[in-house]
This record gives sequence, structure tokens and C-alpha cells, in this order.
Amino acid sequence: MERRGFLKAGTAGFASLMAGTGLLSWSPRSQAATISKTYYVTAGTQTMPDGVSVYVKGFSDSAADLNVPATPIICQEGDTLSITVINRLSVTHNLVIGGLKAGDPPLASTGDIAAGGSKTLTYTIPTGKAGSYLFYDNKTSYNVLLGLHGGLAIMPAGKTDELYSGSPKFKENKQLFWIFNDIDPVLNRAVQQGTAIPTNLTPRYFTINGQTSLPPGAVGFDDPTRDAMANPMTKLEGLVGDRTLVRMLNAGMCSHAVHTHANHMEWLTDRGTVRPQVWKKDTLYLRNHLGKIDAIFPFEAPPDAYPPVTHGHFPMHLHDEMSQTAGGGMYMFGAMTEIIYK
Repeated sequence: MERRGFLKAGTAGFASLMAGTGLLSWSPRSQAATISKTYYVTAGTQTMPDGVSVYVKGFSDSAADLNVPATPIICQEGDTLSITVINRLSVTHNLVIGGLKAGDPPLASTGDIAAGGSKTLTYTIPTGKAGSYLFYDNKTSYNVLLGLHGGLAIMPAGKTDELYSGSPKFKENKQLFWIFNDIDPVLNRAVQQGTAIPTNLTPRYFTINGQTSLPPGAVGFDDPTRDAMANPMTKLEGLVGDRTLVRMLNAGMCSHAVHTHANHMEWLTDRGTVRPQVWKKDTLYLRNHLGKIDAIFPFEAPPDAYPPVTHGHFPMHLHDEMSQTAGGGMYMFGAMTEIIYK
């Protein structure tokens, strides 16, 4: 996909992306802080792998950008979020932060933002809210599908290597988001043209962090601004001994079975609920409609490889076949990325 504003990072004190990677960089503080961020609601088109141009919207870093998903935010318990949203479009929008657990009401909301207007969401994060969150537009049932969503990581106060207090540890500054979505171009076209919204939706494109995979020979292959396999915000890279926290969020209509090659993941949460036992699984069920799971990928020597290997390239793909296609049948143009043992 084409992505204007690719890898636009936050300012000091706000979420930052480690140079040359998509990993969330985090330094804990002994005192709470105010984390300020401004998003612009913008719109434009993105080209799908089969050449179809699709209308999308995004919470973007500037009025000239189109960021899908939004640049992530990372903060800690006790901080105050101050998120200003400027609506550059001609219809009303909003931004809400989803609840911690499935079925919870949103943590906070801007309320309605009229065309051309702006509002600021202010929310002080209490203890016990550490975890992974999707922020999104719920003014309509479909705005989130159009691209109006992003990831919020709340760290336990004073911690650099735990998802929640007492969780299994990941390596400091080794965490990232996988945000899945699916696109029905008929819906997007109806929104763009102001015609009736279809009652039946048929996803034809499946994305991870706003992109699809592009196999060798495809236009855009190995271009990090277009190819999810090459995108440093998405691919897993590490040395044997590393442990990466993957925060998986689902903005789309379809549930997915997230499957990693090379090694099993340590499954920590399901829909925001901490699991009573940490299971090692190579496939995790990510529910649709705002589902979320958190897992640690341990860079250990692949147990099934013989002779033993400590370097190599492996895929992450989804065990629901439709999501590995584009346009109804183009295989390997779906939501997948790469796992690299360096």
C-alpha cells in the first residue's frame, strides 16, 4: 500500500519508534507526566495489490498526511493523556479509547467533532489499566473499518519489560503492535460517494498495520512503505535470547488465527483479560470487532528444526485462508509478515 507520512514518530515524552525499527521505545518515569498528541482526521486513497484504488480515512500526524493506522502512543499508569483531534473532513467524527476488557465501555471519548472542528480528550490513567488498547472512531459502525484506528500501549508504572505487573518479562524496548483490518471496497466507495451504506459486507483485502504482504516479483516487493513483510513497524527481528511483546488488535470484521513459524508464542491475555495460565501456542485466536490478544514471541532456537538453526527467515501468517489473499483470490497478498532470526 501507499502510505504518506510513513513511520512518522512522536515527540519527546510521547511514544517514539526506535530508529530504524518499528519497536516502541519506552523509558519509565518515577513521576507521572502529561502525554500530548494531535491527530488530524484526513482521507485519501490507497492502492491495493490488484491495482484497485480504495478510499480510506486516518488519524494522521498532520493535515497533509494519511496515516493508517495512526502513529501509536505509549505511556504509563498515572500519566494524563491529552489527545487533540482536528477534523479536516466534512462529516462529524470522534475518537474513543476502547475499554480494558471485552464489553467494557470506552475509557474516554472526545465526543462529537463537527466538520472543521477540534476537541481534546483528557484522561488520567489509574493504576490497574496497564495493557493494550485500540483507539478508534465509533461515530458510525464502519468508521473503524475505513482506517480510523490506532494502538495505545499503557505500561505498568516504573516498568520497562512487563505487560502488567508480574507478567512474564519481555526484553526492554522489544514490543510492537500488529493491528489487523479488512477492507470491503464497496463500503469504502459508498462512504466516499455519499451513497447508501451496504447492509452486507464482503472483505476483499486484509491488512496488518495498514499494509499487505507482497511476494517476490510483485510491484512494491521489499519496499517498507508498501510491503508488510519489509515494514519495520511490523516484522519481528531478534537474536536468540530476545523476547518481543506483540500487542495484537483487530479493527476488522473477520476473526483470525494468528500463526507464527519458528517458535511458539507465550499467550498472556485474551480480550484484555489476563490468562490464569501462560500457554505456549503457535496459533492464537484473535476475535473480530475490537478483539485483542497479547503474546511474547521468544527468539529461541526453533525446536523442530534439524539440524538446529539460530538464523533464518520465517513467516507469520493467518490460518484463515481468505486473509492471505487479495481481491478474492490473489494468494500471498494478505495479512502476513516476516520473523527474522538475525
